[in-house]
Amino acid sequence: MLPTFQCGVNCPRCSIPVRQEPGGNVLQSQVLGIVLTLATGNSVSAPPHEEQFRIWVEPVHLRIFLRHLAPSRSGPGSGRPPVLIIHGSTLPSAASAAFRIAGVSWMDDLAARGFDVWALDFLGYGGSDRYPQMAELPAGTPLGRAPDAAEQIGAAVEFITQQEQVARVQLVAHSGGSIPAGLYATQRPERVERLVLFGPVVARVGPRDPTTLRSYGFVTAEEQVVRFSGWVPKGEAPVFDRRDLDALASAYIETDPTSHSRAPASVRFPLGREADAADAWAGNLGYDPAKVTAPVLIIRGEWDPITTDADARRLFDALSSSPVKRDVKISRATHVMQFESARAQLYAEVAMFLAADLPLGSGTGATTR
Repeated sequence: MLPTFQCGVNCPRCSIPVRQEPGGNVLQSQVLGIVLTLATGNSVSAPPHEEQFRIWVEPVHLRIFLRHLAPSRSGPGSGRPPVLIIHGSTLPSAASAAFRIAGVSWMDDLAARGFDVWALDFLGYGGSDRYPQMAELPAGTPLGRAPDAAEQIGAAVEFITQQEQVARVQLVAHSGGSIPAGLYATQRPERVERLVLFGPVVARVGPRDPTTLRSYGFVTAEEQVVRFSGWVPKGEAPVFDRRDLDALASAYIETDPTSHSRAPASVRFPLGREADAADAWAGNLGYDPAKVTAPVLIIRGEWDPITTDADARRLFDALSSSPVKRDVKISRATHVMQFESARAQLYAEVAMFLAADLPLGSGTGATTR
């Protein structure tokens, strides 16, 4: 599944991608041979300097969505390879890397540190096209499994490297997005400068969950709020501002154009990440960490049930070919600390790793807690 460099001009299967200008004029646009659109109507209003693209992925003939922030000032990220943020299950970029709390998103923070920042929506999420099966009743096998998602990452990386005239990118992957990101890093090591695994799904030893997963599922805003809030141990002070959670819930519902056709409103999402996790927790991770040759940062919250201390230790040890490894655990944080009071620590640790002058080729690893 590769990005197409020709489709769109005379394609009988689809309309030509367009750019919708504020005044209502529709323009055809093409960059580096890849047909793109500057998207409108997303749940998080794009700042004036944000670029948004949709690029074709073949052979499925569907478009993935990318958003881009150029560096807003010089800083430690200046001159470093572009950063591509990869979301996990249920939350597209508008409700994760681009979601603003107190006026600042993770993308904004990285751009302010001098990084060139991109974020991807997998097929079936946010600004990307939906799989045709998502217009039907949920049935069949889960959509968007790790091999398909890794190919979508590859399409995004090819577009970004051509746009920026660079050879490599730095990947930051959250939760279930860590599996296709890890797989891509083993398939195209020459494209990956560094790999950040934020709350990654890790192989465990146990029976596979017998639950039969369908092609896609639904989740309401309230279900997301309850899930996120439930990871804080009983008796501990909240790590969220409820106003931020309410704003996130509203933004999340708007990431699916069909959400308000259901009561209560809900967002459709492919169940590929859940199937990947079920396999991983039964011992089949979906990629071999020993084949990752880029420097790796594992970063997680103290109260993250998806990436426990034991999980992080196993993954750290399994990354035997990575020249530099770090394992950072942030206190009073959960699996979604990008929305929590500890988010500034997450931002700082990731930025420091991406900007650091690392002793590549040393063959040594270091753990930080």
